[in-house]
Amino acid sequence: MGAHVPPVVPPAEPGVVPPYEVVGDGPHPVIAVHGWFSDRAAYAAVLPHVDRRAFTYVLPDLRGYGEARDMAGAYTTREAGQDLLALADHLGWDRFSLLGHSMGAAVAQRVVAAAPQRVRRLVGVAPVPASGVPFDDDQWELFVGAAERPENRRAIIDLTTGSRHPDAWLDLMVRHSLDNSDAKAFRAWLDSWAREDFHSEIEGVTVPVRVVVGAYDPALTAEVMRRTWLRWYIDAELVELPCAGHYPADETPLELVRAIEDFLTADAIDAADAADAVTAVGPTAATPVDGVAGAAEPR
Repeated sequence: MGAHVPPVVPPAEPGVVPPYEVVGDGPHPVIAVHGWFSDRAAYAAVLPHVDRRAFTYVLPDLRGYGEARDMAGAYTTREAGQDLLALADHLGWDRFSLLGHSMGAAVAQRVVAAAPQRVRRLVGVAPVPASGVPFDDDQWELFVGAAERPENRRAIIDLTTGSRHPDAWLDLMVRHSLDNSDAKAFRAWLDSWAREDFHSEIEGVTVPVRVVVGAYDPALTAEVMRRTWLRWYIDAELVELPCAGHYPADETPLELVRAIEDFLTADAIDAADAADAVTAVGPTAATPVDGVAGAAEPR
């Protein structure tokens, strides 16, 4: 397959640096993007368990959420992708990895589409594909109504986690969602992440990708990932968490951290292998060790 040549896309408006939180001070920078139902607190349950010496996690609030609840905008994944690039520039990050949950994974893919050379690795958790998500009429009505009706939000959370969790947890998730999102922005976001199809802009990209899904998520399943993410990204792999639904950060935080950081850490391993390969073909590589001159296998 030839080099990825993205389609011609009209230039986007410059991004705005969103409010954000920094966790850790490690050498590998990661922007972690929340989903449709939460602000950056979507990652609260995993933060105590991340490797703060290896990674610097930056968690922004997208427009309409958390500290950015009153920030005006179009509330689209494309606009948010530009905001993340503005954030990376603000932080002085030339290259970085991306972590996105659900809608946040669509936002992360907008960054990949706009600036693939800046993205080290991408992890999508219960991730929305770049083609959007199909809904039948009843499903669409349920999701549209979630902007104004708490009972719709509760039904969606319950459904997408396999109807397995306590009422108190569902109530907590709904309350946090309502308290940390603007209803009009919430509704506008739905049209973007569900209806927009930009997969032609990322198809063939060579950024290493891992998609993580929960076995109890009936919508964004492993099979959906095989038909979308794994088909479009050249270097993509799939992990299914057997005890999670659509919210692994809350349902199985330790397993999720392992799935994320094992993959991100591989970036450093690959870099070390590449350095070894360069050394192996340098002037001293001809000296045999135990009578055999070795060379690293291309990756």
